[in-house]
Amino acid sequence: MKLDPIIISLLDTDFYKFNMNQVIFHKHTDANGEYYFKCRNEKIVFTDEMVEEINAQIDHLCTLRFQKDELDYLRSIRFIKNDYVEFLKLWHPLREYVEVNKLDNGELSIVVKGPCFSAMQFEIYLLEIVNEVYFRMQYNYEELVESAKVRLEEKIRKLNDGTYTFKFAEFGCRRRLSREWQDYMVKEFVTRTNACVGTSNVYLAKKYGITPIGTFAHEFVQMYQGFPNIPLAYTNRHALKDWFAEYHGDNGTALTDTLTTDLFLLDFDYLESSVYSGVRHDSGDPYIWGDKMIEHYKKFNIDSKTKTLLFSDSLNFDKAQSLYDYFKDRVKVAFGIGTFLSNDTKFGSLNIVIKLQRVNGRPVAKLSDDVGKTMCLDENYFEYLKRAVSYRIEEEKKLNSSK
Repeated sequence: MKLDPIIISLLDTDFYKFNMNQVIFHKHTDANGEYYFKCRNEKIVFTDEMVEEINAQIDHLCTLRFQKDELDYLRSIRFIKNDYVEFLKLWHPLREYVEVNKLDNGELSIVVKGPCFSAMQFEIYLLEIVNEVYFRMQYNYEELVESAKVRLEEKIRKLNDGTYTFKFAEFGCRRRLSREWQDYMVKEFVTRTNACVGTSNVYLAKKYGITPIGTFAHEFVQMYQGFPNIPLAYTNRHALKDWFAEYHGDNGTALTDTLTTDLFLLDFDYLESSVYSGVRHDSGDPYIWGDKMIEHYKKFNIDSKTKTLLFSDSLNFDKAQSLYDYFKDRVKVAFGIGTFLSNDTKFGSLNIVIKLQRVNGRPVAKLSDDVGKTMCLDENYFEYLKRAVSYRIEEEKKLNSSK
């Protein structure tokens, strides 16, 4: 079974890939990364035919180049800089950076190695390819789409009848059923409701004239663990400062949980809290996290109603509505909703990720506020990282208590 090309444009990726990539292009072109695939679902088996098709789709991906109208679109975004767009004229995915194999137990192995400014761009494209190959070859695809349409109609009905009163951005690239389905779904929300304020998918944002949404991901902060001159427990500080130096307060939603939110807040000082427009939640209890962030702003006498809490962790509409009702009178509330929109079918979705695991030969990791979201190839390093983070948090507590 041979499939049509899955990726037909290099814009078909999450917006934060370009945002992070611009900073790395300007500041860290000497960083080399290693990215590893993981399927968190149990008993998922990839067939030889699937792996062959995944490799064929990657071959096609690496023939693509940015088109003039795509580059002009990126250039029109106020904080995307012209020299970076000129770089993208020359850039394209290199096949030699990616290796795909099937393990003896049927698990899928994908490893991407290369300069971070180039290798990092593969993540979303590869996840989109793996998802679509798996669901088209494992199931009756037309049945999946029909079940997704039934669920979509119910969502639209409840958005329009007042059951749901919040607005959201579509964040579904990495877990989508297919390119075709994500396109159809985004068009339906944009044309039939007033609730969808944008999408992380740059291709669809351009196609439907809506806002591309995204700032940075965990990999951006993780990258700084690979720089020997930066203490591990201070990588948030350096990442935040580099981001601010690049965007000067624009494009300013900070992700808090790469090395736990408690550590993040030690570096999210008055200046950072003031200039960043808000923060994003992606692990741990969202209510505890949100209350903690509001208290943090209060500590600096910053009006929390001027800041945004962006929730993006495994959301469905009921969870989003509950969070909206809880926080709406104290802070601006935003939602990035992914799998519930892009792969909500009768068979459920794959929980697949591609994570940065080494930079310049050094291990890196995400600690997260949720133990289940951690991933590190080097157990000794992971324990060392946890100790470094815990030590700084405890020392800061002692200093504050003695004041």
